[in-house]
Parts: sequence; C-alpha cells; structure tokens
Amino acid sequence: MPRQKIDIPYQIDYLSILGEDGQLDVDLEPEIPENLLLKLHQFMVLGRRFDARLLSLQRQGRIGTFPPITGQEAAQLGAVAPLGPTDWMVPSFRETVAELWRGKAMENIIMSSNGFNEAGRIEEDRNDLPVSVPVASQILHAVGLGWAIKYRGKDDVAMTFFGDGATSEGDFHEGLNFAGVYQVPVVFVCQNNQWAISIPRSKQTRSKTLAQKALAYGIQGIQVDGNDLLAVYVAAKEAVDRARSGNGATLIECVTYRLLMHTTADDPKRYRSEEEVEQWNKRDPLHRFQRYLLSKGLMTEEKIKEVETETDEKIQQAVDRAEERIKSLGDPLVMFEHAYAQLPPRLQEQKKELAQILAETTEENSHG
Repeated sequence: MPRQKIDIPYQIDYLSILGEDGQLDVDLEPEIPENLLLKLHQFMVLGRRFDARLLSLQRQGRIGTFPPITGQEAAQLGAVAPLGPTDWMVPSFRETVAELWRGKAMENIIMSSNGFNEAGRIEEDRNDLPVSVPVASQILHAVGLGWAIKYRGKDDVAMTFFGDGATSEGDFHEGLNFAGVYQVPVVFVCQNNQWAISIPRSKQTRSKTLAQKALAYGIQGIQVDGNDLLAVYVAAKEAVDRARSGNGATLIECVTYRLLMHTTADDPKRYRSEEEVEQWNKRDPLHRFQRYLLSKGLMTEEKIKEVETETDEKIQQAVDRAEERIKSLGDPLVMFEHAYAQLPPRLQEQKKELAQILAETTEENSHG
C-alpha cells in the first residue's frame, strides 16, 4: 500500500483584529456593547495602575514579593469577559486583573502579598479557585471542574490560565489529553509572555506555535495577538460558547509580553535586552485599546484622565483598608498549627525563634 497523508481534523489560525498601529480590521470587529467596552477599559487601567502601586509598596517594604502583570492586561480581561458568574475561573499566580474582574477585592491581594492566609478566602458567590503557584498544577484542577460540570449535566465552563513555561510540564499534557478524551468544557488560556522566568520561549519547544499542541489531543486550538483585547475576546467567546454547547475544550495561545520582572525578586536585565522590551512597549495593549475607544468616540483624553484619577483613589482606599485590617489579624504563630499532630523539632525551633523576634519587635515599638 502507498504511503498516505493522514487527515487531521483541525488547523491552527492566528487572529488579530486591532493592530499595534491602531489599524482595525472592520470585517472582524466584534459587536461588543459600549458599556462592556468601557468596563474593560476601566479594568485595564485598574490592572496597570494597581500593578504600579503594588511595585511601589513592595519597594517600600510594605508588601512582599509579587508577580507584575503589566503588558498582559488584554490577555486576561479579553479571556474572562465572556464568562458568566457560575462559570469557573482557575488562575495561576499572574492573573491579578482577571481576579479583580471576577470580584476579588484589591485589599485581599495586598494582604496576600504580605503573607496573610486570611486574604485567600473565596466568597461563596464566586466560582473561582485561589492562585496556584506550582507551575501547571491548576490545569488539572480546571479539568477536574470541567469533568464535574459535564457529569452533573450543567452548561457551565471552566477557564484556566498558565504561561508558556507550563506547556513543558506533564500536568499540561495530562490535562489536555483528559480534556480531549472526555470532551470536557474547559478553556485553556496560555499567556505566552515569551519568558518562563529567565528561559525564553525558544527553549521551551521547537513547535512553531504553542497552540498547535491542541492538535495532538483532538481539541481546538488558536493563536491570537494577546495584546489585542478584541482578538482575545473573540477567541475566548468562541471557545466558551463551544464548551458550553458540549463541543469540548479549546487551547488559546495569547502571544503577549511581560514588560516587567517575573516577580519582584527577579532582575530581567540579566537575561533579556532593553531593545527587546522597547519593541514590545510599542505594542502596549492599554494604549492600543485607548486609541480604539478614542476613534469610536467612546472616550476622550479628559475622560481617560478621569478614569485614572478615580482608579488611583480606589487603589488608595484599598491600601488603607488592607493596612488597617492587617492590624487586627491574629497571632502569626498560628502558622505552625493544624499541619502536624505533634510539631517536628525543626518547626518547634522555628516557632520559638519567631516568638522571640515578635517579642523583641513589640518591645521596640512600645519604646518607640
């Protein structure tokens, strides 16, 4: 028998609607209600300015290490916007503005960055999971939720976020394989920000795209301009609608860029050039979307300034609430409880050392 080509049922498209120069493909422009466009802009500004304030707080020693999101606002907001309140959002650790969109309080993010576990509580009316720091582990959680949704006969959807580095983890492949076999309603959103800490995307895989990895598992895949909010929204809405109608999972690769550091404990100048960052600065998703709103007459320069001022005020109020609430929280020594029936010797030593530090700090403050 002659060698034959195997017919693969899917192919990978690339989607861009609003170019970095502001040029719009009117044939692809989605019909998004004006109030939703303005809300998306409000949250893009919130994500950007909250990021800057968190960085300032960290440099002042008022919060601990955190992962900035600057440059990735469109990839997050365009994805979560089509979700309904009963759908599930499963983040990694860099979805700050997506979490804010879903209802998480800014003060909880501030408190979490100070190590207070009380801030991790999810309100009962939010179908969201807490952040997940172990890379790609949240993908399995999302697939489990998707399987439960299908098993119970509901029409909800689970959406999970991860970075390009996560596609090198076994959890990613196991999750996509399960999703393909069982046709679960999950949307996989890969924020390909080009760097897995200091490892470039070129050293993650030889695949031309990350989206094409969907083909191996029999699910839909698409690559989008992750700095184009319109393109991300269109791809996400198609994926959500597909999942909700029982037609299975989708992998969306959002090609974007992390303009700042991996976390505030990282120095990106050690592994990437200023020229590279500057090139991506020209593709800024916030400025691109603002030009779009200005061209449609939905915003003016004055209104943008007003949004920024109002946003800064809300952020300051959140900082005040967080720092006031921190004062009323309990004894830090409780972190040693509820893990072991009998505390191991090494943790007993650590508990004793922390108790001494706290006592000395309290004495210093009383004298100050």
